[in-house]
Amino acid sequence: MVLQRVSKASVQILGTEEPVTRTIGRGLVVLAGVSPEDTGEDIRWLARKITGMRIFTDSDDKMNLSVQDVLGEILLVSQFTLFASTKKGCRPSFSQSAPPETAIPLFESLVDELETLMPGKIRTGRFGAHMEVSLVNDGPVTITMDSRNRE
Repeated sequence: MVLQRVSKASVQILGTEEPVTRTIGRGLVVLAGVSPEDTGEDIRWLARKITGMRIFTDSDDKMNLSVQDVLGEILLVSQFTLFASTKKGCRPSFSQSAPPETAIPLFESLVDELETLMPGKIRTGRFGAHMEVSLVNDGPVTITMDSRNRE
């Protein structure tokens, strides 16, 4: 997962008769990749980490507040390219990404978990669609998270 603290962001879902745009104000853009080894427990852990990550500044300009604390929003976008392997040649391999039959239910579970923790504050792209993501990275602050590396 890649989390970016933003002052605003949007995703435009293309390939439909009318492009669909979903926007958020202050909050997080979360680029979500799913691996074949991911489980429901990984999804629950990630949802708690994402919503609890203290990367927003308090009145002393210290990163002490979470997206929940600042009443922010989350824009969640599926991104299988996060698992690209660039070891050989110049064309990335995506063999480490989960196939759609595995990834879609886990991505939807992540949406559900986040919605449970932050009702009405979650916006999403569309799994597998061509999308254009626009954001203003605040800070900039960008954090990577891996449910396989919970140190």
